[in-house]
Amino acid sequence: MNKSFIKLVLAAIVLFLAINLSFAQNYQPNWESLDKRPTPEWFPKAKFGVFIHWGVYSVPAWATNSYADGFGSNYAEWYWQRLFAENLKIHKEFVEFHEKNYGKNFVYQDFAPKFTAELFDPAKWAKIFKNSGAKYVVLTSKHHDGFTLWKAPQSWNWNAVDIGPKRDLAGELSKAVRDEGLRMGFYYSLFEWFNPQYKSDVNGYVEQRMLPQMKDLVTKYKPDIIWADGDWDQTAKTWRTEEFTAWLFNVSVSKNEVVINDRLGSDTKSKHGSFQTSEYGSGNLSDGKPWEETRGIGQSFGYNRNEDLEQYSSSKELIHELISVVARGGNLLLNIGPAADGTIPVIMQQRLKDIGDWLNINGEAIYETKSWEKAPKVTKETNLFFTQKGNSVYAITTKWKNEIEIKDISKPAKVTLLGYQGKVDYVYQNNNLTIKMPLLTPNIIPCQHAWTVKIEF
Repeated sequence: MNKSFIKLVLAAIVLFLAINLSFAQNYQPNWESLDKRPTPEWFPKAKFGVFIHWGVYSVPAWATNSYADGFGSNYAEWYWQRLFAENLKIHKEFVEFHEKNYGKNFVYQDFAPKFTAELFDPAKWAKIFKNSGAKYVVLTSKHHDGFTLWKAPQSWNWNAVDIGPKRDLAGELSKAVRDEGLRMGFYYSLFEWFNPQYKSDVNGYVEQRMLPQMKDLVTKYKPDIIWADGDWDQTAKTWRTEEFTAWLFNVSVSKNEVVINDRLGSDTKSKHGSFQTSEYGSGNLSDGKPWEETRGIGQSFGYNRNEDLEQYSSSKELIHELISVVARGGNLLLNIGPAADGTIPVIMQQRLKDIGDWLNINGEAIYETKSWEKAPKVTKETNLFFTQKGNSVYAITTKWKNEIEIKDISKPAKVTLLGYQGKVDYVYQNNNLTIKMPLLTPNIIPCQHAWTVKIEF
């Protein structure tokens, strides 16, 4: 046998063993050990994902447009809870709407047969997500009402296979999303508002329902993300999320690539997990850990028929949000709320398409980038943002200017405008760069809403 061939085979074996050993660490069920696991590289590189809130609450699809009770008052996915939240000012509005349209004797469980998803086409959804430029998708496998979008054995007759659609919505979408080359993840609520066992025996609930469901979800669908929520009611010790995370990282079928967020107990936010979460800009983020901002296209996560056009962010606003988040080193997880019949509201499709069109031109300045260390601090007034990748810095302006001035920067070798084939003139003097933007007519401008200058060194 040829010696060179033998050396090549041995080198391949060594490399294989090294890769597998790197993933074979035995993380202990405590945060000191679990926090040492590096966040898989794919996540901070992805930058943009689509969140999906869809379930029984998509049938009434209603919430007030009031902020009388502050943050989250108009979340339609909280419909059931609002009917019983007598301590909230908006409670009366929910009860009046419910009794007027469904009657006093109509209970929340009666919505389940009406959650039919008869027009749900997972391949169509996945194509929409792909065309939006998203790199990953997160579906609500179970919200706080306890209804699961897969046949969870612990949720007999309160899941999408036993009642309503009578389909494995989680499994069908997971396959379609992966067929488009995207990563797939699942939101999972640790607690359930009105589960009798949870209310009377939280330890039994965790042991017999929560942990088995989470492990079943991972084992069946091999998700790349576990997006926990409903954590605030108990500490991580009560939820046993250290134990679950150790299983996830050491044993599960997803162990090599999976990430988990920081909503793992009332005492874990911004401290533990693979990445930190912020919701409508409300996060208290610490330095040094990957993070993700999540928000809806509208002001509700679940589909809210009561929202008007002014409640929806424009494509321009959403693209600017994506730019701002990425320039600060984060990911944007943008939520859609499909209707109960399985259709994605056209206004949401349009917003996703516009983001995708922008990313087709400017994605180079978004994906796999990091914050530029010399960039000024981002504020509400900022309209010039910076990212960095390799030997290039990207200056993204959200306001068209005739000239862009950048201070304290090295002399560039080349300056171009992404999507524009013509020459971009610039002047470099005393460590300052002045870029003279080309004169463009509407028919040759490369994109709308924001423009990227690539500065190569």
